[in-house]
Amino acid sequence: MEQPKHVPVLLEDALEYLNVQPGGTYVDATVGLAGHSLAIARRLGGQGRLICFDRDPEAMQRAQARLAELKQELGDAMPELIFEPRAFSEAKDVLKPGSMDGLLADFGVSSLQLDEAHRGFSFRSEGPLDMRMDTRSGLTAEQVVNQADENDLADLIYEFGEERRSRRIARAIVRARPITTTAQLARVVAVAAPTMKQEKIHPATRTFQALRIRVNDELGEIRSLLESAPALLKTGGRLVVISFHSLEDRLVKDDFRERGRDGTYEVLTRKPVTASEEEIDRNPRSRSAKMRAAEKQGAGNREQGVGNRERSAKSLEERNRK
Repeated sequence: MEQPKHVPVLLEDALEYLNVQPGGTYVDATVGLAGHSLAIARRLGGQGRLICFDRDPEAMQRAQARLAELKQELGDAMPELIFEPRAFSEAKDVLKPGSMDGLLADFGVSSLQLDEAHRGFSFRSEGPLDMRMDTRSGLTAEQVVNQADENDLADLIYEFGEERRSRRIARAIVRARPITTTAQLARVVAVAAPTMKQEKIHPATRTFQALRIRVNDELGEIRSLLESAPALLKTGGRLVVISFHSLEDRLVKDDFRERGRDGTYEVLTRKPVTASEEEIDRNPRSRSAKMRAAEKQGAGNREQGVGNRERSAKSLEERNRK
């Protein structure tokens, strides 16, 4: 099977903040095409353990293939791999409390999902209106677009897409029903709400984002992971999260702030880490990525955590000056 080109976002920064230690136990909550997992596995060594979650069957299959190739290369230096073909919101049901040295979650849509027309995530190519990350169950975007009440459709486009012209778009969608393909939906939205002069994105971007979030309950999934993470991490364990739009980042920022105040976490990133110009040139999708990291605190490591935060903040400031 030919593997698509995949460039993991903020890879070096994620590894730095995850602080991967040989022999540790780490979770990649969104394995995707295994870009981050491959790098983590190389650092873990033969005594380590890497647990990979993904609810997308196609992504999991390709991740397993890529990691199998790495196992052939590393031999005994390859960590134990555990694959969990399920949503990361279920991590609390299968992971032992207090057993994780680190947990990484990259909330972005994977290259596989965006680039494969039959998945229906992108308005840039003709495909069925699917948008399900788990293709085995759940409503498709086509069902939402064609069955939702006009007011409900406008509300979800406004709330999840942060689209100010949501009512105009919803009205146009209802009038154009049935809508069955990505290209058809993109045309309907573009006519109803053309690109404004100050914007550089396609007029259908926010509507597609809103439908994807609704179909996959993405914000509910994130809330569940953020809620369960403290119980899963060891004292000193780290949570590293990469978000791609303001709704995701706001959830993470608020959770970290609250848990920082009550002493659960030491927040390591005073400001979100973003991609350098060099990385953006290599991988334009990294432009909107924001990474935040926190370390679980305990009775014996709070003072140490303050030092970690100060070092991390200094590292980030130095990096941003380059």
